[in-house]
Amino acid sequence: MDVVYQHDATAQLGAALNDPKHPRAFDMWRYREVLPLPKGAEPPPLLTGGTPVYEATRLAEALGVHRLWLKDDGRNPSASLKDRPSALAVLLAQASGAQRVVCASTGNAASSLACHAASVGLPATIFVPRRAPEPKVAQLRVFGAQVFRVDADYDRTWELCAEVAANQPWFNRNCAHNPYLVEGKKTVGLELAEQLAQTVPDWVVLSVGDGCSIAGAVKGFEEAHAAGIIERVPRFLGVQAAGAAALVDAWKTGEAWSPGPAASVADSICVGHARNPHKALQAVERSRGAWVAVSDQAILAAIPELGQQSGVFAEPAAAAAGAGVRVARDEGLITSSETVAVVVSGNGLKDPGSALSAVTGPVDVPCDVEAVLRHLKLSTH
Repeated sequence: MDVVYQHDATAQLGAALNDPKHPRAFDMWRYREVLPLPKGAEPPPLLTGGTPVYEATRLAEALGVHRLWLKDDGRNPSASLKDRPSALAVLLAQASGAQRVVCASTGNAASSLACHAASVGLPATIFVPRRAPEPKVAQLRVFGAQVFRVDADYDRTWELCAEVAANQPWFNRNCAHNPYLVEGKKTVGLELAEQLAQTVPDWVVLSVGDGCSIAGAVKGFEEAHAAGIIERVPRFLGVQAAGAAALVDAWKTGEAWSPGPAASVADSICVGHARNPHKALQAVERSRGAWVAVSDQAILAAIPELGQQSGVFAEPAAAAAGAGVRVARDEGLITSSETVAVVVSGNGLKDPGSALSAVTGPVDVPCDVEAVLRHLKLSTH
């Protein structure tokens, strides 16, 4: 299921964005003509969207591409791209008179929903699988959400949430259940299109779990093209963890998608039963894009590589997108003459344990100048 707007909505958007008499704030709500906003509805107060894009020249050289940009969506209120659909979910929940918002999540959708619900005083109930990282669970509790940690994997946790919510007067934020939420995710594509309108990249890269984010990002670029913001839609690269790569397998084999195993250090994309598989596969196909799988070893290595080559701290699922560029280069999908934009979907502080496992520890020294100087001398030889 997809959300369709009146035929001239994108034209109205293009005209509004080019109106110098009525400038709009650079946040996700600047695209209101192509968002499902009930009349009179007020967005939650937290600034969402408008995240920066950085050109990373040293990272481009390391990965073997001509130019590379990072869209740092870890700068959103709860530190992930998922703030975009969650802000929209809270707006729609309030407009509908729902008594509570609910979702199942490996962590980021949950923490973002709890964050935006807290900003307006709306109760939130969250279901997380047993392996959800503690920092993400901490966010949930700090924001005051009711949290059920389910002794199951994400797939079964999602099903339990759906079963419970079906019998309650609640607003279900799960994107695969609620197509309106993909509309929030597409704003990352609309924004990136505006930010790189003069240098539209050849490729846009996102990591993929359920498939909703990449489907939304493609739609955002398509609408930006229809609105006259960009001259063409880039190709999209979907990146999955090798231990949870059912969409990659379907693309490579040409066979119908079916659920697969799920095992990865990247909790946000550790999904065996993608909830929007067809929408994701169709969106990447429309862009003439491709899919790759990356190992956990490559994902962990990409965390310090992104940090040291660009100054952007990515959680494992976000770093997977960077690792995917290298795999795509190795497989000949992306060439050295092409340009790439990578969506960094979540901040590394979401999962510091994984980051620490990817780097060496500090140097322990006594509180003594000579001891430090001795070490510095040794480290330069």
